[in-house]
Amino acid sequence: MIHVRTKVDRPDPELVSGLSEYSAATIHEAQGRKGALSHRLKPVDPAMSFCGPAFTVSAQAGDNIMVQVAITYAQPGDVIVVAGGEFPQAGSFGDVLATACHSKGLTAFVTDSGVRDSAELRKLGFPVFSGSVCIEGTVKETLGPINQPISVGGQIVRPGDILRGDADGIVVVDPAEAKTVIESCREREEHEAWLRAQHRRGAATLIELHGLTEKLKAKGLVVEEDAVS
Repeated sequence: MIHVRTKVDRPDPELVSGLSEYSAATIHEAQGRKGALSHRLKPVDPAMSFCGPAFTVSAQAGDNIMVQVAITYAQPGDVIVVAGGEFPQAGSFGDVLATACHSKGLTAFVTDSGVRDSAELRKLGFPVFSGSVCIEGTVKETLGPINQPISVGGQIVRPGDILRGDADGIVVVDPAEAKTVIESCREREEHEAWLRAQHRRGAATLIELHGLTEKLKAKGLVVEEDAVS
C-alpha cells in the first residue's frame, strides 16, 4: 500500500490567482451555492485568508503523525487539508509546525480537528483554519493516506482541488470549473457594485432593486397601510 502519493495534478496558477480575487462567499454563490465546508472551520485570526491547491491528508483522530509527513512532502503553494475525524479535543497543529509550513512556502493549513498555540499562530500570520482550538497534544502512531480524496467539513476534497478561505469560511472549487466560476464571480461583483450604487442614490426600494416584488405578491405578503388623517 502506498501511503504518500507525491504526484498531484495541481491547477494552473492563473486559476488560483483569479479565484483569490474573490471572497469565499462570492465564490460559493457564483458556483451555484455548492462547495462550502462546514461553518465550524474558521481561521484562528479573522484577518487570515488563502487560496491554493489541496494537499490532502487522512489522519487518525488525536494523532498527527501524518500531518508531519504531509508537511515534509508538500510543495510551495500547497494547502494542507486534514481530515482528522472532526475531533475537537486535540491540538494537532501549533506554532512549530506552522513555522515549518511557512518556511517551506506552503499557502495554508486546514483541519477539521483542533490546533493550539493560537496566539503564536496569529503573530506568525500563516493561515490556519480549524474546527477548534485545544491545548491537548496528540500521539504519533497511526499511518494513513496522503493525496487521496477525503471528506472534510461535509465536502469531498480531492488533491489539487482549489480551496479559498477567509474570515467567513472555506469553499472548494473543482479546477475544471474554475474558469467558469471566475467569470461568474466577476459578473456577480459587477451586479453587486451596481446595487450598492443604486442604494446610495435611493433610486428604488430594496424590494424593487432585489427583484422581490412579484415573489412577495405571489406569497401573499400583506402590508398594513398608514391610516389616512
